[in-house]
Amino acid sequence: MTSARDQDPAEELIAAWRTNQRINRFLIDRIPDEGMAATLSKRGGRDVARQFAHLHNIRVWSLEKRAPDLAVGLETFETKYGPTKEELRSALDASSTAVEAFLIGALRGEPGRKGFKRGIFTTLSYFVAHESHHRGSILLTLKQCGHRLDNATSYAIWGWDRI
Repeated sequence: MTSARDQDPAEELIAAWRTNQRINRFLIDRIPDEGMAATLSKRGGRDVARQFAHLHNIRVWSLEKRAPDLAVGLETFETKYGPTKEELRSALDASSTAVEAFLIGALRGEPGRKGFKRGIFTTLSYFVAHESHHRGSILLTLKQCGHRLDNATSYAIWGWDRI
């Protein structure tokens, strides 16, 4: 394995983003179908599937603002629509690829790639922090609704060197 000191910053940036995406896929693959419909909301708030859909939607909306050409062809989910696991996998894979292209383009200074004012690593951090927040909400929702994931799965999402 290459040490961080030997790695190109672009490779590090993309490795971090891809790990974040693998964690999303890892969770989707391990949540039972009935867990995808779990919600803590009493007023029609997001169930687990719609929280994953929200991750995709935020990626697309961010791309529309920061790299519009990369958002072309990426469809968002309607607010009340509960996508299937396959729809989520497909959408998240597509938006992940587009975000990856955006991150690399912004790092290289390509025109039409607007990261945060504090730099592309701050932009990456925002994306990962937002998605991590929702993964925490997803895990809490599953636990509170009786669909708690096993400990190995819950802890695996923290093994960024292994996942």
